[in-house]
Amino acid sequence: MTETNGTPAPTRPSARDPGRPQPLQTGAHRPPDPEHRDPHPYAALDRGVMASLARMTGGISPHAMIDAWGDWAMHLARAPGRQVELMERARDNWFKLAQFAASGLSGKPAEKPFAPGTYDTRWSHEGWDRAPFALWQQGFLASQDWWQAATADLRGLRKQNNERAGFVMRQLLDTVSPSNFPVANPEIIEATMKSAGRNLIDGALHYADDARRVLTQEHRPVPERFALGKVLAATPGKVVYRNDLMELIQYAPSTEKVHAEPVLIVPAWIMKYYILDLSPQNSFIRWLVDQGHTVFCISWLNPGADQADLSLEDYRLKGIMQALDVIGGIVPDLRVHANGYCLGGTLLAIAAATMARDNDDRLASVTLMAAQVDFAEAGELLLFLDESQVAFLEDMMWSQGYLDRPQMSGAFAAIRSEDLIWSRAVRRYYLGEPDLPTDIEVWVNDTTRMPARMHSEYLRGIFLENRITAGRFAVEGRVIALKDIAAPMFVVATETDHIAPWRSVWKTALFTDCDLTFVLTKGGHNTGILSEPGHPRRHYRIGHRKPGAHYQGPDRWLAAHAPQPGSWWPEWAAWLKAHSAGTRPPPKMAARGLEPAPGSYVLLS
Repeated sequence: MTETNGTPAPTRPSARDPGRPQPLQTGAHRPPDPEHRDPHPYAALDRGVMASLARMTGGISPHAMIDAWGDWAMHLARAPGRQVELMERARDNWFKLAQFAASGLSGKPAEKPFAPGTYDTRWSHEGWDRAPFALWQQGFLASQDWWQAATADLRGLRKQNNERAGFVMRQLLDTVSPSNFPVANPEIIEATMKSAGRNLIDGALHYADDARRVLTQEHRPVPERFALGKVLAATPGKVVYRNDLMELIQYAPSTEKVHAEPVLIVPAWIMKYYILDLSPQNSFIRWLVDQGHTVFCISWLNPGADQADLSLEDYRLKGIMQALDVIGGIVPDLRVHANGYCLGGTLLAIAAATMARDNDDRLASVTLMAAQVDFAEAGELLLFLDESQVAFLEDMMWSQGYLDRPQMSGAFAAIRSEDLIWSRAVRRYYLGEPDLPTDIEVWVNDTTRMPARMHSEYLRGIFLENRITAGRFAVEGRVIALKDIAAPMFVVATETDHIAPWRSVWKTALFTDCDLTFVLTKGGHNTGILSEPGHPRRHYRIGHRKPGAHYQGPDRWLAAHAPQPGSWWPEWAAWLKAHSAGTRPPPKMAARGLEPAPGSYVLLS
């Protein structure tokens, strides 16, 4: 394997490699979890069988889905009122379709009775407004509408099973959508006639290439026009520290003076850090440096099977705490503005609460971007998590030592399957269109893995059991509490986030008592955060809660704060400035940096 510039790519460090610099020990590790000891041979047989099944199903537990369907069917069977309601809805939908068809036969224009969902782009071609395609589309949407009603809330039915039944039905319906078939899709027919079938030949070649990569698990390289270190992740800087879990990058100043306190960025380990350092025009890190901040960023290792025993505590100690120690040596006697994104924000909240408990006051402020601390309302991802599902994933990780990113990306894509799976398949395999990646799509495809132990601890302790806000999350044997955090907080949520829904992110305000500024910005989990000044059609809402103020629910907050046009980035810059101690000459870059940014770990596939 080579880097994008043709030089040899870095080799993967071992978790026990004595040649790597070792992190300072700021706390004791927990003893190994019994779940990760060698199981009894019979138990190993069971886990091996489940792991094989998990690989076949993409990590989705069939037991959880069967349980959901059985629960839904039994409750519907004993609800004659709902059955009558559904029969009436089927009758009404049939009449609407009949009226629409009759209007089409008579040549009279008629309004379509059923509309696709917000993210459903399958019907954007004008051909879907013509007969017979319009009728086929409306028939599909009528069926979709009926099943949505059939899987609506039902008294006595577990909410998760209800939502799972609806989710499974949506997936099944999507497989038979008329947009998926060349003879029923007017856009495919038109493209085939114009190109004399060339689109189908190109699509077959695309399919063969994709199938080969899936079967061989070949990593798709970063295109040269998005080369890391040249185009993406190109903000100048140096790797100033490396251990077996992360590299710490210090970015070169671009202003004559800088704000006194440095900024530490803690990205999620579920993907690579350069989502925050994409192209120069939308790089969050470059913009922050240009605002006069001394910026450090963690670049996590993309782990392999030999890092299977890395724990969540390792990520806290060898990641955040070690980074703070290194920054303290470079910029001594100054507190740090810490910023955590997604899972990095969850880990930062844990670290901040632990530091507050232990009277460690090195944090000047805490910023959480699209990060949850409470997972009771974690959105559609809850569809994939219960005891059966977590055990299923644990067995797969036990077998291979990690959870591979493609095994997670399927779950994320399935939530928006109509756009992220089926529309892309039609474009690529039937219309013959090549993937023309953007910088953010390159990042999405630059996949990573999750160490087995850490991901199991996260899924069980944080997500499934919701221990952080339940008062049951212990660090070094002692429970932590978010309300101990005294540093001011800046919390950012995005309006259409299906990974960290904004009302779930809002609950940070419920479990903290500190000075808190909350921002709700337009966009999704990634696009809302990457909202650089000048980005068209952007808006945000911002509100401030004083320490000790009474809690306000999310809907009431939303009604009380009108949207403001533009990017939320300048608001955060002004907030950082207000919580800083003036300006000073930039600190010297580390004289013995290990290598230029973006470092080696980000290049590991």
